[in-house]
Amino acid sequence: MTADDPGVAAFNRLPPGTATARLVACNGATGWAAVVEGGRPYADRSEIRVAAEQASAALRAVDVQVALDGHPRIGQRPGTGSQWSQDEQSGVRRDESTLAAVAQGNRDYEQRFGHLYLVCATGLDAEQMLADLRARLGNDAETEQRVVASELAKIAQLRVERLLDELGSESHS
Repeated sequence: MTADDPGVAAFNRLPPGTATARLVACNGATGWAAVVEGGRPYADRSEIRVAAEQASAALRAVDVQVALDGHPRIGQRPGTGSQWSQDEQSGVRRDESTLAAVAQGNRDYEQRFGHLYLVCATGLDAEQMLADLRARLGNDAETEQRVVASELAKIAQLRVERLLDELGSESHS
């Protein structure tokens, strides 16, 4: 199987440990990364997207928690090595009153659900994220668990695309 996409071709060539490490940056659940890595070689991006989607759908609550542990709180500066999180949250860097409201919302959410608030922040501004956070505080635990899993899957899909783009660029350097 030969991939025409340089990112897919480079991904298919990564040594297993390297592939898993790069995938963990997309979704911190190592089981998710192992499933996606184990599906290689892929013919194209759509095959990788389907594999990532299926792996996301199969995540158990404990896997979701592991993945959540790798995400910064909305509105907080991501730690070292989290350029993707920083880029994804670029809409949050707004006025102090909005940041304070997001911080309070994070605390309320964590108290209610026992884990950090997660949203696919790409393309959202701070006010949109705050509105989503406040709306989700009204969810019951089961509904919120499904919402979090869905948001995690969206983030993983975006990050897999970024990973493939980066690998494609690296292979042309």
